[in-house]
Amino acid sequence: MTEVKSGDTVHIHYTGTLEDGSVFDSSDGRDPLKFTVGSGQIIPGLDTALPGMTLGDKKVVEVAADDAYGQPDPAALQQVPREGIPADIPLDLGTQLQVQTPDGQAMPVTVVEVTDDTVTLDANHFLAGKDLTFAIELVAIG
Repeated sequence: MTEVKSGDTVHIHYTGTLEDGSVFDSSDGRDPLKFTVGSGQIIPGLDTALPGMTLGDKKVVEVAADDAYGQPDPAALQQVPREGIPADIPLDLGTQLQVQTPDGQAMPVTVVEVTDDTVTLDANHFLAGKDLTFAIELVAIG
């Protein structure tokens, strides 16, 4: 049987869970995830688990935070004046918002602190600092 190697295009089904067992993402009910192994299209800890697998193989992969979305970057926290945020924008802790960067890109942020004067927004990936587990199944090569 053909074994996956770096440079191969593969299709996998996956379910990603956190340490408490909660699912944060899954291909269940969707097309399999398609990518080129070793190209940097997916997190490194998952990418390195694919070489050597053969069609139909299933495995569970533990991915440390540093090989997933990294550690939270304190520079990704930004305090903005509360009066600069329209009154109709919800500011409950944990609320996910989209802000526009100076170059016009949309960037997801999470409300992490609200005071009378400021709102602190966190632009770190929501999985930064978390160890992840993936149950994967190789469904196609090529």
